[in-house]
Amino acid sequence: MKLLLCLLGLVLVVEGIPYFAFPDKMKKWMGKLQQIPDSQLRVMGFAAMCAGLVIAYLFRR
Repeated sequence: MKLLLCLLGLVLVVEGIPYFAFPDKMKKWMGKLQQIPDSQLRVMGFAAMCAGLVIAYLFRR
């Protein structure tokens, strides 16, 4: 459980960096994100999850 919470904290740090460093660019990017079809976003999200699982599996030790 300790490792899970540590990883969650690191994810939040990495996710927060663009919003902290480039808030104006993130607003523009979020506007463009709304124009992408839901099906394409689902595919991109699924691919990201699969890549994350593979990375976690390969470097679990």
